[in-house]
Amino acid sequence: MELFTNKLMMKNFLFTLVLVLIFTSTIGQVAPDKYFVAFTDKDNSPYSIDEPLEYLSQRAIDRRDRQGIAIDEKDLPCNPSYLQGVAQVGVTLLNPTKWLNGVTIYTDDSVKVILILALPYVKDVLKSPVYQPKPNFEKSFFAREASMVFSSRDIAEPGSGASYDYGNGYNQIHMLKGDELHDMGYSGEGMVIAVLDAGFTNANTIAAFDSLWDNGQILGSWDFVNTGPMTFDQHGHGTSVLSTIGANVPGELVGTAPHASFYLFRSEDTDSEYIVEEYNWVSAAEYADSAGADVINSSLGYVDFDDPSQDHTYEDMDGNTTPVTIGADIGASRGMIMVNSAGNEGNSSTYPYLIAPSDGDSVVCVGAVDGNGDYAPFSSKGPSSDGRVKPDVLAQGSGTWVAFPEGFFAPSGGTSFSSPITAGMMACLWQANQDMNNMEIIAAVQQSGSTYENPSDTLGYGIPNYVDANNILTIIESGNTLLEENISLYPNPFRDQINISFDSDSQGEYVVELLDVFGRILYREYYVASGNDKLSLDGLSQLADGAYVVRITKDGKTASRKLIKCQSISLSH
Repeated sequence: MELFTNKLMMKNFLFTLVLVLIFTSTIGQVAPDKYFVAFTDKDNSPYSIDEPLEYLSQRAIDRRDRQGIAIDEKDLPCNPSYLQGVAQVGVTLLNPTKWLNGVTIYTDDSVKVILILALPYVKDVLKSPVYQPKPNFEKSFFAREASMVFSSRDIAEPGSGASYDYGNGYNQIHMLKGDELHDMGYSGEGMVIAVLDAGFTNANTIAAFDSLWDNGQILGSWDFVNTGPMTFDQHGHGTSVLSTIGANVPGELVGTAPHASFYLFRSEDTDSEYIVEEYNWVSAAEYADSAGADVINSSLGYVDFDDPSQDHTYEDMDGNTTPVTIGADIGASRGMIMVNSAGNEGNSSTYPYLIAPSDGDSVVCVGAVDGNGDYAPFSSKGPSSDGRVKPDVLAQGSGTWVAFPEGFFAPSGGTSFSSPITAGMMACLWQANQDMNNMEIIAAVQQSGSTYENPSDTLGYGIPNYVDANNILTIIESGNTLLEENISLYPNPFRDQINISFDSDSQGEYVVELLDVFGRILYREYYVASGNDKLSLDGLSQLADGAYVVRITKDGKTASRKLIKCQSISLSH
């Protein structure tokens, strides 16, 4: 019996050794390694949907409440016992992600990955190798921006609005009519913007951001690459990005939301390019959500990697495939406005298309124009691979004035800068219309675009006019008893049908009209209600996304209600 037991133990040992050798032969060539550990569930968690203050700030909860968004399982952090179990194997935990329910880890021992795979609550372990940094490596997304040459047509004259002297930054805000929104008193006060980027070198010392620090507008920062406090010496890209929103140096540069507050997060490792950065991005976006951010700007994007096996394809740009896009759409479902660069691939002969996560159906993909408002050829093209309009909107990304980490102001280029210009304007518009939800803000901005009625693969819905967008959002809704007490309209937002319900007291002849925001009547019906009736306005799928008005008239009294059409925007929360 003892001999049999020893032989069985030896057989099991040899079998395990073979598995280890097979496993390590496929992944052991490169060290050190990073991995994403995906969990099976969130069962037996100490966190509860009923106690959200344990993992969400009050501001994050308030943002959900205003938009009617319920707390759900995606909001629950990863089960701490699962994280502890993975750590006890002897690996280093990096960044957990509750939305994707997993954690990135570091280990140079592939055998420990086998042990993690054997844990009952681990669904999968995805490899994301990290190679030694390449000499003078620069991510192509950034390298294209650094190599741009600007002509005189890109660089506009300095200018001043009634409220701010924008200096050389005047053109990039004036083409959006953002200076007029500022003059109305909306410059981002009370709004929180999270900036996800590659680093913010000297952003804590240069004059461009003195007012942000002096006024307590920098709410926090974190480095998700090195998993520690921000050191403000990793990369200058985020510094320039932040300046287009938050700089406040009269006569030099005033950003699009100089009175907003900010979180600064580093999720991008510029020494290499691997899919682990997408998981960093999602973890950073979760932090922004939990802290109560209203808007996220990401001047980052992913398609090609140092390991070609990780590369994305155009077919992946369908809004549902890449980890970063999945995370971005979840962020939108939490009630934030997600703004992302379209990419700088437009001149590529092999891949001129948008980059993730700008393909997300709830992500605002921002392309670039020059100082004259003409398409910048480097700006990535749409549509998404499933046929949705991309980019969503445009802003100046060629000859854009920014602050550099060395402290001077100069023109730069790339969708890296058209995106934050847009994020700042979105924050100002939302400040002016705080009772609206994130999708209503996005729809109004799209509808104000210069090519809204004829979108294209290069221009999308065009250059927005934020004064027009504000007008769309502030259509007067009459509150008389005709509509308030007797009639209800739903759903809002709608896709292809509007239902109008009359209660038992609603009797008589009504005129029902559907109007666009310019007052043009698109649909009119005369309806005689006898009580407890329902009228459906059908066949509306061909209408463009945006704001509309249902006007109901009876006996000379008129009531109006604004509704939002969202055919191409995900409404799932």
